[in-house]
Amino acid sequence: MKEIRQIIKKYESTNFEQESIALASVVKVEESSYRRIGARMLVSSNGQWIGGISGGCLEGDALRRSQQAIFSKVPSLVVYDTMDDDDNEIGIGLGCNGRIEVLLVPLDPTDKNNPIEQLKHIVKLNAPIVLVTVFNSPNQKFLGKSLVALEGRTMDSFYGLNSEELQHNINTTVAKRRSHTFEMKDDTSSTHHLLFEFIRPEMKLVIIGDNYDVNALASIVKELGWDIYIVGRKKKIHKNTFQLAKAVYEYEEYEQVKIDEYTSVLMMTHDYNWDNIILRKVLAQAPSYVGMLGPKKRMQKMEKEEGLEKLSEVSFFHSPIGLDIGAETPEEIAISILAEILAVYRKRNGSKLKYREGTIHERYV
Repeated sequence: MKEIRQIIKKYESTNFEQESIALASVVKVEESSYRRIGARMLVSSNGQWIGGISGGCLEGDALRRSQQAIFSKVPSLVVYDTMDDDDNEIGIGLGCNGRIEVLLVPLDPTDKNNPIEQLKHIVKLNAPIVLVTVFNSPNQKFLGKSLVALEGRTMDSFYGLNSEELQHNINTTVAKRRSHTFEMKDDTSSTHHLLFEFIRPEMKLVIIGDNYDVNALASIVKELGWDIYIVGRKKKIHKNTFQLAKAVYEYEEYEQVKIDEYTSVLMMTHDYNWDNIILRKVLAQAPSYVGMLGPKKRMQKMEKEEGLEKLSEVSFFHSPIGLDIGAETPEEIAISILAEILAVYRKRNGSKLKYREGTIHERYV
């Protein structure tokens, strides 16, 4: 979501009387690739760009091709394939043995349904969204056409595609919480390739505590682009941390914090009594991730003396928090904690990739 916000910011600051822009988006990936489906790069006619679609190996070529799309005012699909061929055969050093399809769409600022306007709408909704995009079609005018699908909302027909099949593919994408590509036929039996991209809302981190280690954590979280909410004594929270947070609450105001599927809560009070009071309220809300700072014996004491029986068996509760990387400083501890949160959300075990069998990323279908 952070990259999407940066692209929107650049789009909104563009003087369209002086320059034109195009959006390059990764729409399909096979085998190895540095970036995945949904990676985006906004390209200007003056040669500047923001975002990225690879680790740097494709950007130069994509810039040139995007400028061609800008000047021709025609969208196109570019395929980078080194699964069988040598990198030099396609004129770039791809660095990964994979096949990547990139959709290049020149943007019309007067079109209120252009891809960036769709992204602006998604950011405002701040909810799980499926963005449906036509990326390969016998009818070139359909390339880049998209619609925003909200969970649970019935969709009408889209460019002649069967509405029931469209709804089924949206529901599948929502249920699996990951992007998919589908082939669909329209009412003339023409086949179109569509990306059903699952876009998560902004991750939200609730930090309960007001000591100096919160400052280090908040700074790193902001780099990730997550929304930060802090619960603690306002007078103790550092001014810079205060500015990084979307909202700050006193301990007694915890109930005002809204918890959803994409919210993680960190107990960092360093105060046994406050942890005991607030943890009960947090557990009742069942966030996707709850972590409590401190040694295991602290958690065991709560189980034994505070009536929080079987606390260690609560699936979304983690204590001690963080991955075992030998972290010592507040910054290192913050990295350890945030890595564990990502592992939980992405359903990974947090072990070394060298020991992972198969591909690093799940295969798209």
